[in-house]
Amino acid sequence: MKIASFNINGIRARVHALDAWLADAEPDVAVLQEIKTVDEGFPREAYEDAGWHVETHGQKGFNGVAILSRLPLEDVSRGLPGDDEDEQARFIEATVVGKREAVRVSNLYLPNGNPAPGPKYDYKLAWMERLRVHAEALLATEMPTVLLGDYNVIPEPRDVAKPENWVDDALFLPESRAAFRRILNQGWTDAIRIRDPWAERGPYTFWDYQRLAWERDQGIRIDHLLLSPQAADLMRDAGIDREVRGREKPSDHVPVWVDLDA
Repeated sequence: MKIASFNINGIRARVHALDAWLADAEPDVAVLQEIKTVDEGFPREAYEDAGWHVETHGQKGFNGVAILSRLPLEDVSRGLPGDDEDEQARFIEATVVGKREAVRVSNLYLPNGNPAPGPKYDYKLAWMERLRVHAEALLATEMPTVLLGDYNVIPEPRDVAKPENWVDDALFLPESRAAFRRILNQGWTDAIRIRDPWAERGPYTFWDYQRLAWERDQGIRIDHLLLSPQAADLMRDAGIDREVRGREKPSDHVPVWVDLDA
């Protein structure tokens, strides 16, 4: 079961880029962030006609997450538990019924948090604490689980090409990194990092549109795939589809993926 994550940065602007990547990468499950549309605005019928099961949690003009799956989906849940008054569409999860195993797939678009300090950064940290609590509950089920998406957190200095440029950014502040570690230390495996645990720099998943960041390879790694112990036992491979960033009208993110024996 190949499960991939892609911050598409607006489904209407990137539908052709998304379709090209889906055709090339052939994931069984693709979770999307920043679809930037209400549920009714997502091109559901086109993807269902192409054989995808489609679930969305949309928001007008901002945020929004979706799951596309070639495999059946069950027990779909929208919104991160813990705050019924949170109107931002940032979380959706479902159980994917694989050929060998059922896998819980949790798709998140974690708040950016800038400018920091300030209300947006307070919201980011509070959201991460809610995520930590939910992640602990997911682990308690002992079900293979993949907690993936755009985390908007740079975990370590080696995950950014120019650390000195990010010291005051919400993505790299010590409180953000510590909140990420509290989740990781529950027992999750960082699928991308485990492929090359001793890398001195990179790999990256995001390059800004400005300052020739892509051309200079001044990227950051903020798109993550965290695996529960049961999912980590099933891992066959993981990777980053870096070349997608160099295509026509790309998102500033690139897809990340993990292949499970499920």
